[in-house]
Amino acid sequence: MIRFLPIKTSDPQYGFVEDLLHVSFPVEERRDDDMQRYNTDNNPLFTPYLITDDEVNIGLITLWKLDGFYYVEHLATSPDVRNKGYGKAIMQALQRDFSDARIVLEVELPEDEMSKRRIGFYERNGFKVCTKPYVQPPYRAGGSPIPMHIMYSGDEAIDDVFDTIKSEIYSKVYSV
Repeated sequence: MIRFLPIKTSDPQYGFVEDLLHVSFPVEERRDDDMQRYNTDNNPLFTPYLITDDEVNIGLITLWKLDGFYYVEHLATSPDVRNKGYGKAIMQALQRDFSDARIVLEVELPEDEMSKRRIGFYERNGFKVCTKPYVQPPYRAGGSPIPMHIMYSGDEAIDDVFDTIKSEIYSKVYSV
């Protein structure tokens, strides 16, 4: 059974989470390790989760509990378990375990095969694309913003609350 286990830097499994972040996301798509560790242990809005299937570590997800929604900052499965159906199981568990609010996430624009596949994966798992213009602010000083789309769970379109969602993400996640 898929489980999301909140994790702190003192947990023996934290190294798995941090290593998976490094393997799965380029440096420009994640904050530096010191800030990640600080948020993990001190930010009440931020929770990293180790994703397990019984006793097997299969991935990570980092969630922000913002005003009226959850923001998925990072989601990755371990290379050891990719292409074994865990992605779909994780998405089902995410929507089951965090059903008290809308879930939003960022995805790259559909400019190459991988980004198109990623968007298709989320769509097959109940998420919809909001086509309003959105740019991921840089994680690091001197970094470049990255054009993205916001995807969201639920049946209700987010157009009328998009600016609020964007503002919450910008201020709480990216501190801009």
